[in-house]
Amino acid sequence: MIEVENLTKYYGPLPAVQEISFRALRGEILGFLGPNGAGKTTTMRILTGFMPPSAGKATVAGYDVVEDSLEVRRRVGYMPETVPLYPEMAVTEYLEFMGSLRRVENLDERVDSVLEQLGLEDRATSFIGALSKGLRQRVGLAQALLHEPEVLILDEPTIGLDPAQIIEVRELIAGLRANRTIMLSTHILSEAQQVCDRVLIINRGRIVAEDTPANLQAQLAGAERVLVRAAAETAELTRALRKVPGLDAIEPTGEEGMLELSGPPGKDLRPAVARAVVKAGLDLLELRAVGVSLESIFLQLTREETQEDSPVE
Repeated sequence: MIEVENLTKYYGPLPAVQEISFRALRGEILGFLGPNGAGKTTTMRILTGFMPPSAGKATVAGYDVVEDSLEVRRRVGYMPETVPLYPEMAVTEYLEFMGSLRRVENLDERVDSVLEQLGLEDRATSFIGALSKGLRQRVGLAQALLHEPEVLILDEPTIGLDPAQIIEVRELIAGLRANRTIMLSTHILSEAQQVCDRVLIINRGRIVAEDTPANLQAQLAGAERVLVRAAAETAELTRALRKVPGLDAIEPTGEEGMLELSGPPGKDLRPAVARAVVKAGLDLLELRAVGVSLESIFLQLTREETQEDSPVE
């Protein structure tokens, strides 16, 4: 478990993180979203004992990151954005070296276990410098798992990977959640939407939203929106749709024959729209709700935060 209360970090006079508070539970994957420079890496470095906070408190697996820094490090597996790998070392040699630094018991057994867990058995004797970017990420993840940590902190784990490698790493992370807390930082919004149980959105060192991806979408969706297309002229379809009760607007989308409808929040327009089209004797070709992406939510929140911070002229 991770617990953070009013955590603040200054670099000189500049605040990198400003009074943030949150919790991450065992068995949960928590996404930490934000643009570059928002304070994600600073927060993770504090949580892993790499640097102290300027103010506030943070505990990891029940230990204070300042007062019990050594105990925190024993219980955390950390994969930084740039994994400190040694290209001239073989995979097994590197893992044995990292395990010896951590004083891992039954080291040979643990090395074999993480190699198997991450699908690296056939690369055990390969030099790290000869591996692909995706395989090097797996080696970085392997070193973070060697000591069987209670908390796993991953800073941009899929950065620089191709689409196939990203999917592989996401699946690996999802499979690691049992009996541990995982905190995952990213600026790739689709990644958080697909992997994380809950997300924090941070901007300019402050948390601007915290919830599940689905709840954030529901809270910020606003009006219900529906796309509809029928085998008819746009004018004829529009006349039929004007009979739908509660419809607020009918707008062309720019896509041939497609109209976008909007209505009150929480009301599903699709049944009434389908009935109106059929009653008008038209052939319904397409009818679907328009969801709000996590990207739209992120842009809305960070834009609002920026506007609030702007000086009044």
